[in-house]
Amino acid sequence: MEKMKLNQKKAVIFDLDGTLVDSMWMWKAIDVEYLARFDLECPEDLQKEIEGMSFSETAAYFKKRFSLEDSLEQIKEAWVQMSIEKYKNEVPLKPGARAFLDYISMNGIVAGIATSNGRAMVDAVLDSLDIRRYFKVVTTACEVAAGKPAPDIYLSVADRLHVKPSDCVVFEDVPAGIQAGKNAGMTVFAVEDAFSQDMREEKRQLADYYIKDYYELLDGAAG
Repeated sequence: MEKMKLNQKKAVIFDLDGTLVDSMWMWKAIDVEYLARFDLECPEDLQKEIEGMSFSETAAYFKKRFSLEDSLEQIKEAWVQMSIEKYKNEVPLKPGARAFLDYISMNGIVAGIATSNGRAMVDAVLDSLDIRRYFKVVTTACEVAAGKPAPDIYLSVADRLHVKPSDCVVFEDVPAGIQAGKNAGMTVFAVEDAFSQDMREEKRQLADYYIKDYYELLDGAAG
């Protein structure tokens, strides 16, 4: 089923954190460390509250919720500095991702990235993992009007790839992202991630398909 659906499509669009790279653990650690600078504890509901927000939207949320004196630019710069070395040295691709990127490239399916992350961190990931060459378009949510679950970022990537939304497949790891892809009129694969394990059933219900890793798709292609 997955093989047939994929072969009918012209473009694949990936979220980044938790979908293409195993990095969601890092962001929770950064939130804890950052708030500790202000003698604040990280609330249990924080990750769910900021799910799908762009980098800039998240900074604004932090500033308001925690009454931070730092400017939005200072908040974002702190996160960039805290994350960039981890992205370069500690964040791997999700299982089977590189082989899957090779597969879609060899089969003439164009690829793009639609991420809520900031540009500096995206560049660090693409370069450290040597995967930039696979993507014709890389768009961050800061470049569109609204973050996920609004469809803006996925529609923007499809437009820049010159592909109709109905001809696109989306890979996402959290409900807000899955909803963004569906709201854009695209076929959505939910990707398993340890960070969103407690959301597994919600993800299954929202998405068209659910995969534990990208090897499942490659096994289907070989069958």
